[in-house]
Amino acid sequence: MRTIFSTIAVFGALQITPIIAQADPVVVELYTSQGCSSCPPADEMLHDLAQRDDVIALALHVDYWDYIGWTDIFGSAENTARQHAYARAARATTVYTPQMIVGGVDHVIGSRPMQVMDLIQTHGRNDYPVSVSLSRTDDQLQISATSTEISNYIVELVRYIPTAIVDIQRGENAGRQLEYTNIVSSLDTIAEWDGAGTLKITATTPGSDAVVVLVQQGGHGPIVGAAQLR
Repeated sequence: MRTIFSTIAVFGALQITPIIAQADPVVVELYTSQGCSSCPPADEMLHDLAQRDDVIALALHVDYWDYIGWTDIFGSAENTARQHAYARAARATTVYTPQMIVGGVDHVIGSRPMQVMDLIQTHGRNDYPVSVSLSRTDDQLQISATSTEISNYIVELVRYIPTAIVDIQRGENAGRQLEYTNIVSSLDTIAEWDGAGTLKITATTPGSDAVVVLVQQGGHGPIVGAAQLR
């Protein structure tokens, strides 16, 4: 496991794509880096998780290990900022790779499969309060959501690249050819919602990247609804 210490303030063609029926899939976010020698086992585990219908597996590559000698070609400051925001919400003083965050709330070292699987099983037993359905026509994504609770929600649109193989030429993984799965290319907040009524949004999603919609409690709280179109 690689750890970085940080100073964190504690406050806070006209054809509709079929909806993929996934009963409350568990969202697993992996914070990883091509410059981290501890990360490949977690990257491999995320690949396996991505094959499951009951899991939405997302790889968010961070940029804070780039100084070691290899710039992660998928790394972004936005992913790093999201990981730091989770740390603030959890009142943690460090961020690290590989880290998995399950359901927006449970943090675990991403190379510990038994702990990860236990968390996925625990989350899988719970029903989301928000039901999300998606359909797509050309580059238009239709989002519909209903909630059993009134709360402060944000709606996030995620695009990801299903797979990529990278030849690492420098840094801790120099000389290795590594495969990455479900690489997040963008994650944008597209709406705020109080849970009342039925939420309907149309978003433009050009290209062929897969689409995920997350509904999350404000302040980087629990993920309370999710759906994806591959």
